[in-house]
Order: sequence, then C-alpha cells, then structure tokens
Amino acid sequence: MTSTDKQRIHWHVTNDTSNMPGVQVRVHSVDGPSICSRRISSRKTFGYSPIMAAVSMPELLADLRAETGELLAMVRPLDDTGWAAPTPAEGWAVRDQVSHLAWFDDAATTAVADPDAFRESRAALLARGDGAVDELVAADRSLTPAQVLEWFDAARGRMTTALGEVDARARLPWYGPDMSAASFVTARLMETWAHGQDVADALGVTRVPTTRLRHIARLGVMAFPYGFAMRGLPVPEHPVRVELTAPDETEWALGEGDDVIRGPMLDFCLVVTQRGHLADTALQVRGDTAHAWMSVAQAFAGPPGKGRSPGGRRSIRPV
Repeated sequence: MTSTDKQRIHWHVTNDTSNMPGVQVRVHSVDGPSICSRRISSRKTFGYSPIMAAVSMPELLADLRAETGELLAMVRPLDDTGWAAPTPAEGWAVRDQVSHLAWFDDAATTAVADPDAFRESRAALLARGDGAVDELVAADRSLTPAQVLEWFDAARGRMTTALGEVDARARLPWYGPDMSAASFVTARLMETWAHGQDVADALGVTRVPTTRLRHIARLGVMAFPYGFAMRGLPVPEHPVRVELTAPDETEWALGEGDDVIRGPMLDFCLVVTQRGHLADTALQVRGDTAHAWMSVAQAFAGPPGKGRSPGGRRSIRPV
C-alpha cells in the first residue's frame, strides 16, 4: 500500500438518508483543499429501497462497540512481537493501525464537543501535506504497546460517550463535508472493521463475519459514484442491482436492472473497502457497469488506493 492507501479510510463520503437522491462528492484530502464538489445522482442507478433507511443511533453505537470489542480481543493478548507484526499497509505494524484509530477517535470527540476547535485542527492537519497520516503514526511509535492499547481504549470510550449524547441528525464536521451523527458513527465503524481486517491479516486471525457488515455494505452502495468521480471518469447511469447475502442468511437487495452484483455481503465489503481483490471473492458480477464499478469501488473518500493484489491473505471465515 502507498501512503494514500493508509490515509484513505478516514476521508469519508457523505451517505446521509437526507441525501438519498444523490451523493455529495466533496473531499478535503491531506494534499490540499476540496478537490471535487458536486452532487451525483445515485437514484438513477439504484432507485430507492427501505433497506437504505437509517438505523437508530443506539443500534449504530452498539454495533460500533461490538466491532471495537472484536479488535481489542485480537490485540490485548499480544506480546511486543505481535504488536510489531507488519500489516498489509506497507510500513505499518499492528501498533500503527491501533494508534491511527486512537488519534482519529480523539479528533472525532473534538468534532462533537468543540466543532470550531476541530475545524482549526483540521486545517492544520491538511496543511501538512500528503505525508501527514504517516507522520502522525511515526510520532506515536515512542509509545509502548501497553500505552497504545490504553490510549485506544480510552479514546474510543470518550468518542462513543460523546456521540451517544447527540441527535442522530445533528451535523458534525469531519475531513470532508459535514455529516449527520449517524453517518459519523457508520464511518467510524467502517474504519474499525477495515483496519481490524489489516490486523487480522497480520496476525493470521480468522474472523467470523457478523450482521454489522450491513452498515459497511450500505456505505459501499451509497458511494457508487465516488470511485468514478475520483478517477475523472463519467458516472454511469445504467442501473445496477446489488443482491447480497448477509452472514445471518438475510437477503439484502437494492436497485433494479440487468447489471447485477450478487454474492456474500462479506465479499462485497472487502471489495469496497479495498481489503480484498474481486478475483479472491465469490461475487458474481454481470454487466459492463457492474464490472466497471467493481474495478473502482471505494467506500472511503479521498484519492483512490491500489488496494489488495489478487491472491492476497484473507483472515475471515465465511459462514
């Protein structure tokens, strides 16, 4: 992975229910100011389905806490060697994945508690250029694994407590456009799962997929236009139908048309977070638009990353 690949997961595309007719594509990346600001319709491509309805804030926070618990269960028992294990993100060890999450959890708490202070700190971070995220991680390597673990545990607790006190529809600033608190929690859950996958791959840990993947799948679908827009490609208007099977065997379908993406929800989430290559999944892709989407898909905002190569590691056990 390049430096951009490591940064990518926290530059988040808006997916508010209030924006259902389209996706707001506007990003502040670490290498400069907003690089794309326009609304791209996804209604033509997917239509509307009740599956897109926002879940409750308590449910989102409960799922975020559960995802956090899974990550902590992987890293708490580690010795120094385990914390230093390299992950698929080039140059990043397990400890770097965890400190990265902790740093942005603290930033998230500031965004909730003091939006003006967050905006000031955001401007300072963006001014540092495209090496900012690597610099943040490097600065924290003086911490012991125990200190990183304590930091993440405390930062995650502060963040979830703060988010639990705001209305799901409240607008919060982040490293792109402001978003609802519900979308904010969804983004943090997605980041936790994706970075947790990096940790699992580094440790050879087999993770069992859960129904929490529905949040990431929803985000991935809503981000359909984004992968095209960030590559300067026209956003297709040809409809695509997404048919996914959740880990509990629930069938999840959205959209209509003869272009179809069908298969395990787990595999779809791996592709849209670029934690797995399409060739290594059981997804069935039919139609030119569907194939084009899967080649550029990203549920994260910011510059495209190169993702995983075919034949890469995958430490998740399908159900």
